[in-house]
Amino acid sequence: MTTTNRNALLIAGTHSGCGKTTVTLGLMAALKQRGLAVQPFKCGPDFIDPTLHLLMTDQVSRNLDVRMCGADYVQRLFQTHAPLAGDPPQSNQTISIIEGVMGLFDGGQGSAATLARLLNLPVLLVVDVRSAAESVAAVIKGFETLDPQVEITGVILNRVGSERHRQMINDAVKQHCQAKIIGALPRDTQVSLPSRHLGLHMGSEVELNRQHLVALMEEHLDLDLLLKIAQQRQTEPALQDKKSLPASPGAAKVSLGVARDEAFCFYYQDNLDMLAQEGAELVFFSPLHDANLPEGLNGLYLGGGYPELHAKALAANTSMQADILAFSRSGKPIYAECGGFMYLTEAIIPADEQQYPYPMVGVYPVIARMQQGLRRLGYRQVTMQAATILGSAGNQCYGHEFHYSAIGTMPKEIKRSYVLDDGREEGFLRDNTLAGYVHLHWGRTPEAAQHFVQMMRKMR
Repeated sequence: MTTTNRNALLIAGTHSGCGKTTVTLGLMAALKQRGLAVQPFKCGPDFIDPTLHLLMTDQVSRNLDVRMCGADYVQRLFQTHAPLAGDPPQSNQTISIIEGVMGLFDGGQGSAATLARLLNLPVLLVVDVRSAAESVAAVIKGFETLDPQVEITGVILNRVGSERHRQMINDAVKQHCQAKIIGALPRDTQVSLPSRHLGLHMGSEVELNRQHLVALMEEHLDLDLLLKIAQQRQTEPALQDKKSLPASPGAAKVSLGVARDEAFCFYYQDNLDMLAQEGAELVFFSPLHDANLPEGLNGLYLGGGYPELHAKALAANTSMQADILAFSRSGKPIYAECGGFMYLTEAIIPADEQQYPYPMVGVYPVIARMQQGLRRLGYRQVTMQAATILGSAGNQCYGHEFHYSAIGTMPKEIKRSYVLDDGREEGFLRDNTLAGYVHLHWGRTPEAAQHFVQMMRKMR
C-alpha cells in the first residue's frame, strides 16, 4: 500500500430503492456549490446513473466494476481519474464520490463492498428508516459487523418522519453502533426521480430542482463531518507497470460514426476513450434527427438505449436506415449492442403496440418484440467462436446484459460468432456487422478496441 491524499467516499445503501441515488446527487451538487471539484464514479455496469452524475458535477462519471473489468483495471481507472487533494491548483479541495449498486453487499465480486475493500474507501450507508425506529440500530450494527474489512464510517438516515422519529433512531444508533450519523433527511417528494423499465430516466431527461436539493443537504446533513470522513482515506495499493499494447500499424486516423441521441445513449466512456486512443475520430450522429450518415465514415458504433420508445420516429427516418443498410452491405465494420442491435433488425414491436411492427434497418431478418417482463439480466463472459471486428477466435470479452425485448429465431445462415458463459450462441455476424444483446466493456480486453480500429483501417 502507498500513502496518498485522495479524498473519497462510497455512498452505499441497505437495499435498492433506499434513496442512495438521490442522496448521491444531492451531495455532489452541494459539495460542488461549496467550491469543491467533485469527480463522480459509479459502482457496477449502470449507464443511467453516470448521466445524472454529469448533470450534478459537469464531470464525466466512470464505471468501477470489479467483476466486469477486473481489479487491476478498476484500481488504475480510479487512480487515473480521482484527483489528488488540492488538484486542480485553483481548487481548495477535491473529492471523489462513488455511488454504490443495490445493497452494500449485493452482487458478490461486483458489489459495492468489494469495491470498498479494493480501493480502501470509507463507506456512508444510506438507510431508509420508514416504518422503523430503534430497530434501525440493529440493521446498521449488522452492516458494520458483517465484514470487518468494509468500514462504515457514517450513516445517513433517509425518509425520517418527524423530529421524535429522528431522536429515537439517533439514540439507539449512538448506543449500539460505531458509525457516526451524518444527518437525517425528511420525506420529500420534490426530489423523487422518475423511472421506467430499464431504470431511472437519463440525466438529459430529468429536471431536478438543484437549489432545493442543495438546501436539503446543507440543512439536514453535517457536510463538514462528511468531508473529514472523506479525508480519512490515506492509503491505496501500488499499481504494477501497465502492459502496453503494441502500436497499431499505420498512423492514419479513421472516422467512427457513433450513434448518440435519445434512442441510443448507453456507452461506457472508457470504450470511447480506448477507440480514440487507437486513432478513431469519433463522429457523433443521430439516427433519430439526422437525415443521413456523416460523410467519410470508416465504421459505425450503435450503442444501446431506448429505440422501443422512439420506434415510430426511427421508422420514419427511412433515409438514415437506407444509409446504414448500404454501409453494412459494403462490408465496412459496424458494431451494435442491445438497442443498437434492435435497430438493425427488420422491425421493432413496442410493448403497448403488439400488433404494429415499426420497420427498422433490416440487416438481420428478425423482429425485436418488447416483452411485458424482464427478459435477461446479468454479467456475461463472451468467447469468440469466429474472427470478428473485435478479435480472433478464442478471444474473450466481458460485459453485462439487461433487456426487455426478444428477437425471433435468427436464420441459420447468419453466423453466431461467440458463445456466452451460459451456453447461448450470440454475436450475430453478417458481412462485417457484429451485433448482439450484451453490452461489452473492454477494460480487460483493450485489444478489442485496437482490433476494431485496425479493421476500419483495413477496410478503408
